[in-house]
Amino acid sequence: MSAIHTPSKALIDHRVYTIALRKMPEFVEVFNRLAMPILMETLGHPLGFWTSVVGPQNQFIHLWAYEDLADYERRCLARDTHRDFPAYLAASGHLITAQETRLIRAVPMP
Repeated sequence: MSAIHTPSKALIDHRVYTIALRKMPEFVEVFNRLAMPILMETLGHPLGFWTSVVGPQNQFIHLWAYEDLADYERRCLARDTHRDFPAYLAASGHLITAQETRLIRAVPMP
């Protein structure tokens, strides 16, 4: 059995957006066009993006890694106060029906 990979960053922001029925393509287009440039500038590179297949449907999931809570707060403040962020919020608001944000910690495993 191979060793379990422990992420190099201690804190993961696990976000789940529930998207309005049949609006996922529109949401992804708006997210790529308006949010991604801001997120890359303020949060850095994400761990990845997923959509739900089994279980609750119409969910868009993304993960971002941080050194610690202070790093998370600093980078999120930069995102939230970015001059272009309100345009993304306005363009995506009608597409998102719910949002969950979890901060999860890495657990070192042997």
